[in-house]
Parts: sequence; structure tokens; C-alpha cells
Amino acid sequence: MGASQQEQGPLRVALLGCGVVGSEVARLLTQQSADLASRVGAPLELVGIAVRDASAPRPLAESVDRSLLTEDAEGLVTRADIVIEVMGGIEPARSLLLRAIEAGAAVVTANKALLAEDGPTLYKAADTAGVDIYFEAAVAGAIPIVRPVRESLAGDHVRRILGIVNGTTNYVLDQMASTGMSFDDAVKQAQDLGYAEADPTADVEGFDAAAKAAILASLAFHTRVSLEDVAREGITAITADDVAWAAQTGHVIKLLAIAEAVTGDDGAHGVSVRVHPALVPLTHPLAGVRGAFNAVFVEADAAGELMFYGRGAGGSPTASAVLGDVVSAARHRVLGGKGPEESIYAALPILPASTAVTRYQVRLAVDDRPGVLAQVAQVLASKGVSIEAVRQPSEPSDGTQGDGPTGVAHLVITTHAAAEAALAATVDAIAVLEPVREITSVLRVEGA
Repeated sequence: MGASQQEQGPLRVALLGCGVVGSEVARLLTQQSADLASRVGAPLELVGIAVRDASAPRPLAESVDRSLLTEDAEGLVTRADIVIEVMGGIEPARSLLLRAIEAGAAVVTANKALLAEDGPTLYKAADTAGVDIYFEAAVAGAIPIVRPVRESLAGDHVRRILGIVNGTTNYVLDQMASTGMSFDDAVKQAQDLGYAEADPTADVEGFDAAAKAAILASLAFHTRVSLEDVAREGITAITADDVAWAAQTGHVIKLLAIAEAVTGDDGAHGVSVRVHPALVPLTHPLAGVRGAFNAVFVEADAAGELMFYGRGAGGSPTASAVLGDVVSAARHRVLGGKGPEESIYAALPILPASTAVTRYQVRLAVDDRPGVLAQVAQVLASKGVSIEAVRQPSEPSDGTQGDGPTGVAHLVITTHAAAEAALAATVDAIAVLEPVREITSVLRVEGA
């Protein structure tokens, strides 16, 4: 049992990083110090803020003492009880957190890239040292999803997680859907509004979402999942035509992070983790997630369907999640106890995305003549894939009139659920049919 509130001196808090999130964390620690002390049972004292250049101009709340800025990050972490890392990147963040743990400090991090790449090293170090490691802010900003999956659902079996976990891509796709904007124009608007970085690659190519998917999968399935285990596809190939067709067929396109229990060809149970754009039916809760918001949809045996929704990025939302972790770690310092450790007892194999069962929507440009659909249907049947629906617009989207043997017809084929490998093989076989001029688009359908 820890010391009583009357006996407990201040807990020393070190902050690594003072960007958008770090400056907001510093402000909240300072301005809400009285409330935080009451919740923890002891004062929280911000003893330093590590930055690369202490002399550089930076926005800080008036309540934050600028003399706290220091370039000696390693010295700072050795004199703290709790270390908050919001600097990002792999190094020096990893080395600093390991040094803090070695010195006996609890750590709170928002660094999804580090956790996805080398989380087990940090978890093992924290376990060995007997200190807490918390990372609620690493996935979906202010949305409380890490703690529910790691703790609240610890007595349940999670079957599947579908997540919109990147606000930039959700904003881009939402703008394309609501205004008809092109991909490039939507990205430019996201940059102008501060939703996207000058180099948006990490977002639009799915790297950010893949890191978060690895973290969620590790927690949900009690198995170590790294960034390399996540099949990844970004949204750069999505066109305004794809978005328009999605609407016509009762869907909206979202970049989804998906982690689910699957069964391989040999009957072995495992985990599939993937990130890719997908068609989501308008009737599914994720379809209504607009703008830069995030949402995570969880399917579990006993709990059923759960959805967590909110702001997935930004200084204040992310700082809110960070401070929640700080309070948890600080309470353990005062009252004794320890947060949850890494749970990897299941050690399930990571199976390729080809083992996942999904549906496809395929758009084709074909010769406008009798018998073409029959040929396409025969290919699907030969691969064991059944057709759910076939649609043909009255006028092709490229304006070409389908008025005879030399005309072009456009088909939209939606399949029933089948193994991804079978669907991919089917598309390849359709592409080489003589009357098929082009496979215009292939998108998975999820959440049906």
C-alpha cells in the first residue's frame, strides 16, 4: 500500500516533446493541477519538457513556465516518476523510454509507430522493472478504445475489429463523397485545414492506420502483431468515379483497419490484419462517420457489437487520452498496484489477408453485345464465387454509348462472401476474357 495523501509528496512528471499535443499536455497538467491532484491523491509536478531546441519559438500556455524547456532529455527522464512521450518517431523515443523504465519511471506514450514496430521490447522492460506502460492515445486520439479492448473485454472473445482510425483519409474520402471533389483536391483541402501533413504519405498510403491496426490486433487477440504483419493498401487509387458508384450501390468508401479471427486452408485458427479502402453499406454505423472523426467497431462473442466514436487526432483530444493514462499510472504510484501487462498467451499465427472472407464489387468495361454477362458469370461459377447483384448503368460513366458491337457496356458485379484468394483469382480470370476491355475498379465490401 502506498503512502497516504498527507504523506505523499509530488509525483514528478517529465514530458518528451512539445508540439501540438505536447504543449496541450503541458497546459492541462498546469491549469488542472488541483483537480488532477484530487483524482490521483498527490500533486503532479511537471519537472521538465524535453525539446530539440529550447531557444526556438513555440506556442505555450501562459501558465506553463518556459524555464521547464530542456535539451537534456536523457537527464530529464532519470529524475521523473512518470514520463510522457509525445515526440513521435522510433529514435530517440525508444531509447529514452527504455532509460526511463530502467530508472523506475512509469511511461505514457502516444507513439503508435514505435509500439507497432517494437512494442514487445518496451512491454518486457516495463514488466521486468515492475512499472506501468500506458498508450491509450496511440490509437484513435481521444476515443477510449485501448483500455476497453485490453481490460473491459478481457473476459470476452473478440471476433473482429473494424476501424476508421485515420482522420485525414476519412476527411478526404468524405469530401470526395459529399462534394464530388477529386482525390488531389481533397488532400489539398485537408492540408490547408491542418488535417494532413505537407507530405501525406503516412496517411493516404495507410501506414498510420496499419500501425494502429497492429496495436489493436495484439490487444484483441492476445498475440504479438507487428507492423510487418499488416497487409496494407492506401487510398491513392480511389477516384471520384469510384466514390460516385459507391453511392449508387448504397455504399460509402472508407479506409478500414480490420483485425479478425480467421481459419486457414489447413484448418488452423489465426489472425488476419489488414488495412485497405472498402465499401461500407450505408446501413452500417461506420458509414456515418464523417469528416476527420474516427470510429472503431468491435464484434465480440458475449458483448455483441460495440462502437467507439470521436475525434481521432488533434492536440486537445489526444492530450485528453494522455492525461487519462497519467492519472492511472499516478494512482498506482500513490496507492500501489500495477496496470495490465502484455497478454500474448494465445500466440496465434498471423495468417495472410488471402485467408479472409469478404465480398467484392467489381466494375467492368465490356463489349456491348449479347452473351458477355454469361461468360463473366461462368468464370465466377468456375471459381466457386456466386453473384449477389449485377448492375448496368443506362449510360457509361465515361460517356461512351453502348449502341452496338463496337460500343462499351459497364457492369458492376457484387459477389457473395468468399475467400479473398478465390476472389482475387476470379478477377484475374475475368480480366483476360476476350470481351472484357478493362477492369475499372475492384473494391472489397465490408461490414455487411
